[in-house]
Amino acid sequence: MRRLVREHALEDEIEIDSAGTGGWHVGAPPDDRATEAARRRGTELSGSARRFDPRRDFDRFDLILAMDAENRRELLALAPDEQARRKVRMFRPGDLDVPDPYYGGDDGFEEVLDLVEDAARELLYELRPR
Repeated sequence: MRRLVREHALEDEIEIDSAGTGGWHVGAPPDDRATEAARRRGTELSGSARRFDPRRDFDRFDLILAMDAENRRELLALAPDEQARRKVRMFRPGDLDVPDPYYGGDDGFEEVLDLVEDAARELLYELRPR
């Protein structure tokens, strides 16, 4: 999504951040397999994992995207009010999960990148200033 936003010169319009609902990998860089698969597509993965902060993130962002139904349930449970709950939705259209390739083979990362790139293009089209 960051690459698409940059390619469309929308960095001043769209702010992107990433966070997990669990604390398992806080402070860790992206998975090496994901980083390599993304690099082959011209996408750089950088930074380190952080945990979603309900007090800060619901106020800061207009849209909170969940990668799977479990994350969505967790985010909705963290929401302080109905206004915050309305910000939460699935990343993929049709309320579809983005599968977690972590415990699978390298080809799983390629498949997930295909899904994420498609969903990111649709989201960018939706968010783009008209």
